Amino acid sequence: MTRLLHLTVAFLFIADHTAFATPCLFESQGEGRVAAVVDARSVRLDDGREIRLTGIEPTATTKQALASLLTGRGVTLRSADDTPDRYGRQGAFIFTGEDDTSVQAKLLAKGDAIVSAEVTDKDCAAALMASEAEARHQKMGSWTDPSAIKNAESADDILAGIGRFMVVEGKVLSVRQAGAMTYLNFGRNWTRGFAVIISRRVSATFEGAGIPLKSLENRRVRVRGWVEGNAGPRIELRLLGQVELLGANEPTGVGP
Repeated sequence: MTRLLHLTVAFLFIADHTAFATPCLFESQGEGRVAAVVDARSVRLDDGREIRLTGIEPTATTKQALASLLTGRGVTLRSADDTPDRYGRQGAFIFTGEDDTSVQAKLLAKGDAIVSAEVTDKDCAAALMASEAEARHQKMGSWTDPSAIKNAESADDILAGIGRFMVVEGKVLSVRQAGAMTYLNFGRNWTRGFAVIISRRVSATFEGAGIPLKSLENRRVRVRGWVEGNAGPRIELRLLGQVELLGANEPTGVGP
């Protein structure tokens, strides 16, 4: 019970599927029929609109799964904002028929996608994370691969994925501040080991949520984000949802 409460309060308020009757049911942004799957995270409707699926990052099986779920299907789009991105794509959660489970949640539950942590609505974010967690527990889809979650101690393995979205687990050995940035160091060699970097503005967000960054020292965490860096791999934290606290004795790769 203590572990569950700690995880819930600390970061994502991860909950069971039953905790929210209708997660991610934002304002309707119209309907349409899917004419084509453009890529692993975008579809084109028959009226010409290109829709980017909010809240997920793709895996090797996402495009095929999307085609199976959506090609030729009538869909409803839901989001808090229908403003297109710089590529002209409209971000949205996609629903089919009368189903109140988003396509994103279905992909996550089968291990055919990874949570991106871009969703800031707590109920929706928790539901997405719960879907992913269930797939991890069941070792479905991408989670059948032991390397789907990287070991923070294997810096070279992480660095080989530079420019990719990754999920990494490990113990924070130290928390250091340098100028306007805070570093969560996972290796004893600060320059070559894996580290998470957090700007002063985002640090304030953590503090405001009652999570002093120093409190993460010697804690096991799971982080997700885009890998960057030269000598050592880095993931920059921009949102609270990019980090999950793990139990001290929790098996690697499982989690809540």
